Amino acid sequence: MGVMALGGCSDEAEETPAGGAPVTFPTAEAQQAITTYKTIAQAVYGESVAGARSLKGAIDAFAASPDEAKLTAAKQAWVSARLPYNQNDVFRFYNGPIDNEETGPEGAINGWPLDENYVDYTRDEASAGIINLPEKFPTLDGATLADQNEVGGEANLATGYHAIEFLLWGQDDMTPGTGAGKRPVTDFVDGGTAANQARRRAYLQAATDLLITHLEAVEAAWKPGVADNYAANFGVKPDANSTSNDGVKDAVANMIRGMGSLAKAELSGERMTVAYKNRSQEDEHSCFSDTTWDDLHGNALGIQNVWLGQYRGQKVGPGLDAVFRAVDGALADAITADLNEAVSKLKALQAAQATVPFDVMLAEPDGSPSRLATAEVIKALKRAADGLSLGASKLGLSIELEQPSEEL
Repeated sequence: MGVMALGGCSDEAEETPAGGAPVTFPTAEAQQAITTYKTIAQAVYGESVAGARSLKGAIDAFAASPDEAKLTAAKQAWVSARLPYNQNDVFRFYNGPIDNEETGPEGAINGWPLDENYVDYTRDEASAGIINLPEKFPTLDGATLADQNEVGGEANLATGYHAIEFLLWGQDDMTPGTGAGKRPVTDFVDGGTAANQARRRAYLQAATDLLITHLEAVEAAWKPGVADNYAANFGVKPDANSTSNDGVKDAVANMIRGMGSLAKAELSGERMTVAYKNRSQEDEHSCFSDTTWDDLHGNALGIQNVWLGQYRGQKVGPGLDAVFRAVDGALADAITADLNEAVSKLKALQAAQATVPFDVMLAEPDGSPSRLATAEVIKALKRAADGLSLGASKLGLSIELEQPSEEL
């Protein structure tokens, strides 16, 4: 009911888009979509914090008494913790709480690709990494890791999900199809394999504590009912007496930037097209655990969540589709279809992850079912992004989406 019933609830004549008739910005629909957007953001970051805390419990138990069962439990906790966070990337690309140029922790949370030998030993360098430099880094705590993150290069990642992933799984196998990394539990057992086992445990715990701290900061920015936090100011009028809807328009423009830039540049481009064309598992996102399909499906699902106004498959409220439908119903339908195609195909690839992980798809010959499906997802996401740009123009909004570095 929500989408169609909102049609016509608009006000305030606006500027004329290039080559088009004057538009009436659908303020009422936009205000409702903004409220829904904030509710979804609150849910995503709240669940991400809860998942990271569960991960901490599993890692603390493992560090206290390392054994194979506890390592397996920590790995599963990492996989589970990633699922809600994967849906957060739609809140990026407009200098919001997650990726503010000065305070945003996104790079410290989810930076990639990671240069493994910046953190720990690799198959080529047995004494590499911060863990194996006790003279230089005698204490491995959150402050030390935060200070060393991205020192000397963007791939020198000391913190975040992927540093933890590397410590739990170890390096990805060189041959696609041979499974995820196979770090032995004895790397964490005093007197076991590799040196500095106690430092490895300390690093794992410090990185997890820091992950929680960073996620809590973003959660707090979107927390409802907090005076003057980011959520309180997102989409509001410039001041209480203003009749302008500039705050509403700015919020909608940012929603479109986040969705469109993720769809066009980051997800379909950097995370999919680059690896697809290069056939290189070095370009794979969660390469150590072989759970990249989880990442990609979650990213696309995040876009669909904001578009349809849903979370965990349940309707939250009017989504951005209601705003677009007020000016062009056919365009809204086309974007919905493209996002449905991308999400459904990625869900199928995610379901097949155990037998066809992302790196296997990369190595398959052109024309294989998984490569064909991947190419179709890339194209559907790009069509959706183009539709979002067109819809922004129809709404009288001037936006620029980030562009991919590679095209199919």
